[in-house]
Amino acid sequence: MDLNWATKEVSALLGLRDRGERLMQLVSRREATPPEAAKALRAATPALWFPGARSPQGAMAGLWLYFGGFDEAHRLAQDLDTPDGSYWHAIVHRLEPDAWNSGYWFRRVGRHAIFPALLEQAERIAATHPGCRFSPGASWRSEGFTTLCEEARSRPASSADHAAREIQSAEWRLLFTWCGMRP
Repeated sequence: MDLNWATKEVSALLGLRDRGERLMQLVSRREATPPEAAKALRAATPALWFPGARSPQGAMAGLWLYFGGFDEAHRLAQDLDTPDGSYWHAIVHRLEPDAWNSGYWFRRVGRHAIFPALLEQAERIAATHPGCRFSPGASWRSEGFTTLCEEARSRPASSADHAAREIQSAEWRLLFTWCGMRP
């Protein structure tokens, strides 16, 4: 992941775990956040870590989610009444897994600026997993991806599972970068 835009604090934190490239599970295990990451995240000031960013709070929600802080990510997303906050909220509920609640929050997102890039990456990823029946279509449809995640959960280690996790990782990187970068 290109972190040239990130502050030294964000780069150092992501350096603890694959520099933003980790494939997260499709279901949150509410794993413990690694102590070093939890300490840094608790001490973080979003406006200082993401100066001039579109959504410093959204970027913080993404960091908590990346490091397994499901409840912290949920709390931040829930308090952020913007399309970015709704998007993080939808992802948290998709990982719960609660497809209906995730769908509710995705409907509140509407059309997000990352959708065209996400569609392009999802098409490329799906094409590398021939056994995966996911077809993103002409425009990004979050409900279609949620359906893929539900299918993939029932078939661990399948083409659908691998594709869904890779697409989810691309989604995380795009949304995190969108929130954390200066416009």
